[in-house]
Amino acid sequence: MTKNRFSSEQLDRAANILKAIAHPMRISILNYLEEKGSLTVTEIHKLLGIEQSTTSHHLSILKDKGILGSKRDGKNTYYFLKYENINQILDCISKNT
Repeated sequence: MTKNRFSSEQLDRAANILKAIAHPMRISILNYLEEKGSLTVTEIHKLLGIEQSTTSHHLSILKDKGILGSKRDGKNTYYFLKYENINQILDCISKNT
């Protein structure tokens, strides 16, 4: 039997990231952030055509799992991808669907 190249902590982290991404709206959010760099919740909810509260919920999940970062600028909070590696996951999804 071959040894797994991932530690149990890495497996748990990967599973949590994939669970957080595994929603059509969250994939769309990540795609927009990859394209635009950073966006506010208002900008994202307008792009997605969903309620701002729903957008905030999805952003919170992605941020809690460490996928997104945020920074305040006056009254606005800008969300951005914390890791460029997420782009590789998005590329894999787009090439294989």
